[in-house]
Amino acid sequence: MKSLSRNILLIDDDPFFLKVLSDAFGDNGFTVFTARDGLEGVKAYAENLPEVVISDLIMPNMGGTSACLEIARVAGDRAPIIILLTSMFQGTPHEHPEPEMGARFHIPKSTKPLDIVIIVEQLMDRKVYNR
Repeated sequence: MKSLSRNILLIDDDPFFLKVLSDAFGDNGFTVFTARDGLEGVKAYAENLPEVVISDLIMPNMGGTSACLEIARVAGDRAPIIILLTSMFQGTPHEHPEPEMGARFHIPKSTKPLDIVIIVEQLMDRKVYNR
């Protein structure tokens, strides 16, 4: 069974949140790429082709929905795991059968960074298993 690389792209206009999440993933063996808005995110995706993209929803220049849709379009049949992470979602992390707002996975920003890392690792394991 082939494993996924541990590359992740974090897209968020909040520098503090971007740093906290970058540190959490970096401390757990991920190579982390960051972008401060959707336009930078699409460019960073095309340059680095990470296996996972986590995007904030509300950002300047290009919001998370547009960025996620564009990344999925650029990726074609090699689509990464795309997650929307925002304070606009309440409750527990959840998965949609079909992408909503550009992503199948939605996680509230109130989720602890280490829990987000664990969720991503589980999604990556599931993707490898389903190949």
